[in-house]
Amino acid sequence: MSFRGLRDADPLDTSVLVLQDRHRSHLVDTEQFQEVLHPRRQMRTFLGMWRMDPCIRPYVIRAGFYGIYRLGHIIIDWPLITSLVERWRPETHTFHLPVGEMTITLQDVAILLGLRIDGPAVTGTCVLDVAGLCGELLGFIPPDEALRGSAISIRWQCQQLSTPAPDADDVALQRSASGFILALMGSFLFADKKGVHVHLCFLSLLRDFTHTSSYSWGGPVLAHTYRELCRTSLDCRRGISGCITLIQLWSWERLHVGRPDFGRAAAYPAPPFPHALRDDDADIVAGDVAEGVDDVLPVR
Repeated sequence: MSFRGLRDADPLDTSVLVLQDRHRSHLVDTEQFQEVLHPRRQMRTFLGMWRMDPCIRPYVIRAGFYGIYRLGHIIIDWPLITSLVERWRPETHTFHLPVGEMTITLQDVAILLGLRIDGPAVTGTCVLDVAGLCGELLGFIPPDEALRGSAISIRWQCQQLSTPAPDADDVALQRSASGFILALMGSFLFADKKGVHVHLCFLSLLRDFTHTSSYSWGGPVLAHTYRELCRTSLDCRRGISGCITLIQLWSWERLHVGRPDFGRAAAYPAPPFPHALRDDDADIVAGDVAEGVDDVLPVR
């Protein structure tokens, strides 16, 4: 695809890029819109609010989401994300760069986040029996003020489940782990613009953590990221949701522009583990499981 120049993202031929009049790059070029995307700190808020109890760590490991938790909060370079959004084309689902077209692939998701890209598809229904589902898998029925449609407040979940009782049994610990994983999804993998609610459609997939770990979670995470890039690239949107960390890590790996210098102190420090480790690769270091191998539950 040909463009006018390095500083002008408008295409010369709009026969394929038919949304150019609504695209962010056109609005910026015509000085109708020049704002940097607004920051969203869902993961930082979540980690500050809900510290993972050591008792539920084995359950999170078994479910396959411990690698995501280990990534932690990475400071987002919002000018970099804004520049990438201005180069994203919803017609082709690619970044249109001076060197050509590039995109985030399933392989990138697997390597950068450690999520499966094989196995059963993540699918289900959004028509839910909220009271029955929450009563079975979380151990409580949320009040109306904790719900927004079929989405539940992450903060309210934290108040109910973040501190398991000292004598909690296996069922109670699994419920606490289910709430933690659900909140992790709403704050990191499938975050909305506010990051305060998470849809309960994912909860039914947490009935059996062994089965949960076999699902292809990388596919829906990539699809959600694509959708948010498409939405944000059009019509003067001021915020972006989805897995922003994936976009930034991809840019650091694939592009030299905006990449921190990992050899010295940088404005945007690198995470301790740039690539999340697959939990089923027996690659969890001893320091991360402080209680030792006795805490890792047998697979049922």
